[in-house]
Amino acid sequence: MKRIIIALTLASSIMPMKAQYGYSEKKDTVKLQPLKNVQYLLEAQASLSGNKTPLWLNANKYGLSSLEKFNAYARAAVYRPIETDEARKWGIGYGLDIAITQGYTSRLVAQQAYAELRWLKGKLTVGAKEEPMMMKNTKLSTGAQTLGINTRPIPQIRVALPDYWTLPVFNGWLHLKGHLAYGAMTDQNWQHDFTGKKSRYADNVLYHSKAGFLKISNEEVFCPWSLEMGLEMVTLFGGTGYVIQPNGTMQPMKGGTRPRDFINALLPGGSDAGETTYQNIAGDQLGSWMAKLKYDGDWHMVAIYADKFFEDQSSMFQLDYDGYGNGTEWTKKVKRRFLLYDFKDWQIGFEYNYKPDNWINDFVFEYLYTQYQSGPIYHDHTNTIADHIGGKDNFYNHYIYTGHQHWGQVMGNPLYRSPIYNTDGRILVANNRFEAFHIGLGGHPSEYLDWRFLATWQKGLGTYEEPYFDQHHNVSLLAETSYRFLGNRYRWLDGMSITVGAGADFGAILGGINYGMQITIAKRGLLKL
Repeated sequence: MKRIIIALTLASSIMPMKAQYGYSEKKDTVKLQPLKNVQYLLEAQASLSGNKTPLWLNANKYGLSSLEKFNAYARAAVYRPIETDEARKWGIGYGLDIAITQGYTSRLVAQQAYAELRWLKGKLTVGAKEEPMMMKNTKLSTGAQTLGINTRPIPQIRVALPDYWTLPVFNGWLHLKGHLAYGAMTDQNWQHDFTGKKSRYADNVLYHSKAGFLKISNEEVFCPWSLEMGLEMVTLFGGTGYVIQPNGTMQPMKGGTRPRDFINALLPGGSDAGETTYQNIAGDQLGSWMAKLKYDGDWHMVAIYADKFFEDQSSMFQLDYDGYGNGTEWTKKVKRRFLLYDFKDWQIGFEYNYKPDNWINDFVFEYLYTQYQSGPIYHDHTNTIADHIGGKDNFYNHYIYTGHQHWGQVMGNPLYRSPIYNTDGRILVANNRFEAFHIGLGGHPSEYLDWRFLATWQKGLGTYEEPYFDQHHNVSLLAETSYRFLGNRYRWLDGMSITVGAGADFGAILGGINYGMQITIAKRGLLKL
């Protein structure tokens, strides 16, 4: 396992140094201008719902959203894209994005605050920044299962090879990109308010993410086909988790913050607080294997992709050791025997794009299945029963930490029911075993107008620990259109856009019938500094 992670993720921090090989002749011919191409965004949004904000009016907005019947924000951002310095060996970028809200978990939201430095192909980012998800259509997909766009950015130090770099082997057919990051969660006070400190919460939790992707293609020989494969992983570690005991008290379980603990987050190892005979890998570790096969022609793009989520080693490799001895040898590995799990729990998608302006340009279909989770049985080997079965993976949840969530929104795919829907004060993903079908349609008939439509059907079983008595179902819909003012004779309208959306949920998973509308007015432009 460690070899795989080293090969796919550490390369993202090593390769930028090697990238100098391909850019040894590049010189800075343009003077650095830190105030050049500084852009601004002014945006206001309001949502009005009959019960709570429907799913697709709330989800995949980088956490800048709310379930309240009426919610709104006014947002102002200033940023300098690092691409401004693409003609130089090195460049800088920065951004500050602030929102004043009504009906949100915070009155004032510092959505983004970051600075970036690029040297050749390598980039260093410090702060909180909205990062795109990989391999999926941002507007039409349900979202990524590991590194999604459903929650507020986490402040972090991130070293990345953000764009594919062509390796100096295989005649230009092999390309690499990835990242490595450490940060800290910022929702501690929200957790205190939401739980009242009467159910599991965690303070001062640290965050680690990594990803590595390989692409097989060659644009220089005009090959329209490409194959991308990679791995995304997230670890929550350190901090102090507070776990409720049978007598109602909260037991603190402190995670490590020594250098070794940071290494265990990078290369899974160690154990959690309080573990003795049976030891898990330290922290809440999860991730996805990902792949995408794409045909990208002059007029059309067609792609199929897969996202295989895992919560521990049993679902990461579909394999678990099961060769322990009996009696006095019950803790010893005496046999070469392994348990092979079923190949389930996938997100599989199809995407089509027609490139010229048209009323219908994009089509996305996705199927998600998460009901298996290595099976319904978990049994650690004992001196009387040697069998070891590592099932009941409990996706997005953890027995010490508050799981794969931030500010109540899941950090991955929003079809996993986010904790903010809970009415019992528990930070818990209450529906992580489900099956779903999703369709997304979109078009841009002109440079002024675009639209999208989302429709999702979901069947939920709850969790293994707390299953629903009956299957729950849900249908979520969204219809949205945007109009941009371009080249208008009234100059103050240039760069302005209006987006109007209507959404609805039907079914028990999200709490009955939800319906609502949302309007967003935005103005983008260039600051003349």
